Amino acid sequence: MAESKKEKAPKVCDPKEASIDLGTQELLARAQKMGIDTVFDRAVNMKPCAIGMQGICCKNCSMGPCRLPLPKGGIEGEDNRKGLCGATANTIAARNFIRMIAGGASAHSDHGRCVAEVFLSAARKETTAYQIKDTEKLIAMAPHLGVATTVEVDGETKDREIDEIALEVAEVAIREWGKPEGELLYLKRAPKPLYEKWKKQGVLPRNIDREIVEIMHRTHMGVDQDYKNLMKQGTRAALADGWGGSMLATDLQDVLFGTPYPLQSEANLGIMKEDHVNIIVHGHEPILSEVIVAVAQSQEMLDYAASKGAKGIQLGGICCTANEMLQRHGIPTAATFLQQELAIITGACDAMVVDIQCIMQNLANVAKCFHTKLITTHPIAKMEQDNVIHIEFDEHHALEDAKRIVKMSIDNFANRGADVMIPPYKTKQVAGFGVESIQYHLGGTFRGTYYTLNDNIINGRIRGIAGVVGCNNARTKHNDGHIKVVKELIKNDVIVLTTGCNAIACAMEGLLTPESAAVHCGPGLAEICETVGIPPVLHLGSCVDNSRILLAATEVVKAGGLGNDICDLPAAGSAPEWMSEKAISIGHYFVASGVYTVFGVTLPTSGAPVFHDYISKEMEKIYGGKWDLEVDPIKHAHLMIAHIDKKRKELGIDKARERVMMDMASRQALEA
Repeated sequence: MAESKKEKAPKVCDPKEASIDLGTQELLARAQKMGIDTVFDRAVNMKPCAIGMQGICCKNCSMGPCRLPLPKGGIEGEDNRKGLCGATANTIAARNFIRMIAGGASAHSDHGRCVAEVFLSAARKETTAYQIKDTEKLIAMAPHLGVATTVEVDGETKDREIDEIALEVAEVAIREWGKPEGELLYLKRAPKPLYEKWKKQGVLPRNIDREIVEIMHRTHMGVDQDYKNLMKQGTRAALADGWGGSMLATDLQDVLFGTPYPLQSEANLGIMKEDHVNIIVHGHEPILSEVIVAVAQSQEMLDYAASKGAKGIQLGGICCTANEMLQRHGIPTAATFLQQELAIITGACDAMVVDIQCIMQNLANVAKCFHTKLITTHPIAKMEQDNVIHIEFDEHHALEDAKRIVKMSIDNFANRGADVMIPPYKTKQVAGFGVESIQYHLGGTFRGTYYTLNDNIINGRIRGIAGVVGCNNARTKHNDGHIKVVKELIKNDVIVLTTGCNAIACAMEGLLTPESAAVHCGPGLAEICETVGIPPVLHLGSCVDNSRILLAATEVVKAGGLGNDICDLPAAGSAPEWMSEKAISIGHYFVASGVYTVFGVTLPTSGAPVFHDYISKEMEKIYGGKWDLEVDPIKHAHLMIAHIDKKRKELGIDKARERVMMDMASRQALEA
């Protein structure tokens, strides 16, 4: 009788090949010794579906899945591949692509809806946990929603009451998700030529929810079967995200919690403290975490922690909840998306409090190996494992919920084991930049302007602008693509605006300090950073805050001298290690706004060459922006630089200009 075959032990990752971060490498080795698998190990054992990666597997009905593999030699002549219903590779790839846009747009825009609902409760005085903190931002955003900030009384113009403005803004904003007619109000914040382009193409979003629902309808079996028409709807939904749900989320959060301004903090898992209660907030929605910060810093809770033997309470963040807490409160950033399991593997995490998006279910399995309390807080984001605690957030009881969570974390401090390993790595970072703070840094309090930035792009000290954003992906070396792309850009005098996990990666590498410019930048950008006192990489917030990049680009257009539309600017976008559907939605609203956008890792379009050419070539003729793919980080950066140089040449600013000292008369003549 044949002996039964022994099951092979699963492979584990090589920590040094998995990440460029030393702390991550050390914790991966610790996890492997303890027999705990992480996302890095699972990536070694589970290969991705090659056909799915190419975007040519259709599972939208039960006759499938229909898989249309691309022949190894490519397509010669007519492409005759088709599914059971006759759907072509182009139709299948386009359907899959815009379903990713729908998923990403719904995630960011539903985040925005939640913020709008809390904003409405605050405006109605239904909650004491939230108040209007930035009235200037409220007054600035109100006209974009058609809300008057003044009123005529007996022929005299007077300022309206802030409470009145807040309530009307809340009511108008929340209707943007489902109003029955018209178009999204924020679309007219775009440069006029861009708005007219969208109008001509028939892609002005009507409301946020409708565009997502229509994608699901169009991609149902037997509905829209024209890849160009499918992408038209994909564009409409992506714009509803970028210039709608995401932009409203950012603005409403700024009004509720305060508009970010630059501050100093730290980054990486080394921010955790062995003698403190360590609470990690993780996810993307800052509504509850804002209150947790206030509660954790209260004297009541600090005294309670001391009574349990802790020297204090250390808050840290993962993913974009981290970025939200960082940019307004200076709460240090603990980790990127791929490091979330490792925060628990330190043995020092007393509680991990999660909300929505990018939260791995395996956290519950890792938490079983330690004392960590894993707490879910959102009604749409629960976990099936029995060791997960659910404390459902309600804005009307936010203070009580936050106190319960912080107290539970403190009580758990006594249950911590002796085997704690916190990697001794952390770096300083300066974060909290935005449209308003960039304007202040460039022009001061009274003469804030983007013209200073434009002037230095025109004179060549700054070669161009890059938005580098996005997730981590376990199919690539952790943080390697992010850092190589950003370093190559700033070395070539391209200033970088960053959000999301790219921002965290840059912080961990030390690129978010003004001092880093002297080490990593070309001479022009280094001079600007030294003069102004800013880092060469500006942290603009969470992934929902990519709308800040759109508005910053719009301000550059308004300042003059660099064309009339976003597509005229010497600018490019990048997501070197993208992972989620949100990245596809973000990428496409940048493309549709006129930005050349390069992705790393892969694009789920390569299996349909005609469709791929449409988004990577033809779309530029329609919107001024297009998609591109480059896996190699250095080549990736140089594609962006080449595009920036092309735009400089088109603007006639590609040649060095002699610096001229101007007297007062010359300046007055220029201003005239």
